[in-house]
Amino acid sequence: MITSKVTSKTIALGIVKGVGIIVLAALALYFLYQIQSVIIYLVVAFILTLIGNPILDFFKRKLKFNHIFATIATLIIFVLLIFGLISMFIPLVLAQGENLSLLNTTAIEKSSLELFNKIALYLDNHGIDSSRLFKEANISSRLSFSFIPDLFNSIIGTVSSFGIGLASVLFITFFFLKDRLVFIISAKDLIPESQEDKILHSLHKINHLLSRYFIGLLLQLLIVFILYLIVLLIFGVENALLIAFLCAVLNIVPYIGPLVASVVAAILTMLSNLGGDFQTEILPLTIYVMIGFWIVQLIDNNISSPMIFSKSVSSHPLEIFLVVLITGFLFGIVGMIIAIPFYTILKVFGKEFFPDNKIIKLLTKNI
Repeated sequence: MITSKVTSKTIALGIVKGVGIIVLAALALYFLYQIQSVIIYLVVAFILTLIGNPILDFFKRKLKFNHIFATIATLIIFVLLIFGLISMFIPLVLAQGENLSLLNTTAIEKSSLELFNKIALYLDNHGIDSSRLFKEANISSRLSFSFIPDLFNSIIGTVSSFGIGLASVLFITFFFLKDRLVFIISAKDLIPESQEDKILHSLHKINHLLSRYFIGLLLQLLIVFILYLIVLLIFGVENALLIAFLCAVLNIVPYIGPLVASVVAAILTMLSNLGGDFQTEILPLTIYVMIGFWIVQLIDNNISSPMIFSKSVSSHPLEIFLVVLITGFLFGIVGMIIAIPFYTILKVFGKEFFPDNKIIKLLTKNI
């Protein structure tokens, strides 16, 4: 009888404890959701800190700045780059976006219908029943070009939101750079003494690798943007700056991004040149642009990306491809974007804490 009461009491306490944990977890997730803007600011500031660390060290070692002046100089560089981008680049993109009607879903859908009519006429002239083909494919209901203005407005909205939170991001970045030694010393008090050296060495290595990765990624996007722009200018495509900008942004998503960029470039090239004849002008121009974009992607895949992945995070391109592919299946686009930094962190900790494991030893031999 006593045993039965004890068992019932244990079960009840277990249920109460489980419910309590679920409630606390739900409250924690709700709290994180409410402060998501702050989390974004912290993440952006952390990335800027990783990019800024080599610059800060350059000012200290080469120019002999003290730590405070080196931090301020690094922050000034960030401010000049950000405001230079906004004042010189974004207005041009906005102007071309208005010319292409990318800020108006209705206008771009109207242009799309005009493009479909030209494609239909081209198919009919070559003995293909376009009405039957489009009807069977149900293209009108399956395709929605709203993703283009949505993507463009999302980018502009992100820039605007970043402008609103710019002061907060720079403020946080300043103290991340200025007090990085203080953070390390404070972290030592929280780390068990037996694991202190391993954890601190891992954090130092992660900081070094991710700093190189993010700097390399920015350089890669700039190179891809310039190459895309050159291709579009060579063939005289209207709104070249906007198309190159959108396609370069898509390259943030590994492997899938460049493929989507080619499709977007083809669609926007056709929409930008609707005044011409489809068979003699629009179609050949689009084919030339896609060939040019594929050449750019070959350059990127064989030069830029291997340089970033292999040298900055010390991982084989095939290894990176599999990691990005797996995280893409599990977590979608976001997973693909964060796959490389997160995998790099796991590799560093794996090498530090499990150095004798054969698989980890094989994966981390270049770190």
